[in-house]
Parts: sequence; structure tokens; C-alpha cells
Amino acid sequence: MPTGFVVNAHRNDPYKTFKFRVIWEGRTVLGVNKVSALKRTTNVVNYREGGDNSYERKSPGRTTYDAITLERGITHDTEFEAWASKVHAFGGDALMDLVNYRRDIEIAVMNERGQVALRYFVFGAWPSEFQALPGLDAGEDATAIETLKLEIEGFTRDSDTKEPDEAGAVPAG
Repeated sequence: MPTGFVVNAHRNDPYKTFKFRVIWEGRTVLGVNKVSALKRTTNVVNYREGGDNSYERKSPGRTTYDAITLERGITHDTEFEAWASKVHAFGGDALMDLVNYRRDIEIAVMNERGQVALRYFVFGAWPSEFQALPGLDAGEDATAIETLKLEIEGFTRDSDTKEPDEAGAVPAG
């Protein structure tokens, strides 16, 4: 019976959502603990033919890509804020970085051993929303989380990332 795995035919379980890495500008973004779903939607164009308008035909229309949100615990790393400030800083329009405000990012999904199993490339991302601080509450026992909402132009799965051999050596680092 097919399992959806070729190299690891013994594997019955799909990949989990808790092991992943976000990479931009060649480095792993520290502390990201949540990434929203990668989702695209294609509108349906309905039409009828003049000679046979008793039923409706459908064809694909425009495709849109939902924004993604990254969340991480607050540290002294200012990378989220620095990127968000490239779009519109407190100082006004003159400070907008029209050259560097868009980035391509990579999201790597790993198996339980830390081997990269899936890789997605996200194109033309730019921050549309930045939350520097969550609501603060002295009665709560929670981690302070900052969020960065990214508008994207699209994404694609990396076809060069092959299913890892889970019987092989554990990856370094």
C-alpha cells in the first residue's frame, strides 16, 4: 500500500509542523516559533456559451497569495523591526528603502531528526504589519511575542529538495 514516501517506505506518519526553519538573506532567522500557512487561491470565472447556455462553464481566473505571519519570542535581535522599518519608518516617507524592502525567503520543513524534508521559496515578501510588543499583563505567565506579517507575490516548492534518507547519518548542526 503506498504511503506517500519513496525513500522511507517504512514511514507511516506525515511530517509534523513543529520542526522548521525560516531563512532570509542567507541566514536562519532566530527564534521563529510560528509561521502561518502558505496559501494561494485561484478565482473561478463562470461563463455560458451563447449556443448552449443551459449550463455554466468554469475556468481559472486570477490567483492571489495570502500574506504569511511570522511569530517569535522577543529578544534583543532587531531583525523584524529593521525590516518593517524599511517600508515605513517613524521618520516618514523619506526613510523608506525602495531598493531593499522586498525579500525572498525560504521555509524549510524538517523531519524529526532535523533533516530537511521540504523546502519552499517565498517571493517578493515585504512587511505590511509589525507588532513590536504584545499586550502586557502582570497576571499572566507567557512569553512576549513579536509578529511580522508579510505580503507575498508567490511561493513555490523546491523540487531539488529530495526526501531525506531517515536511515542515514544524523545531520550536523
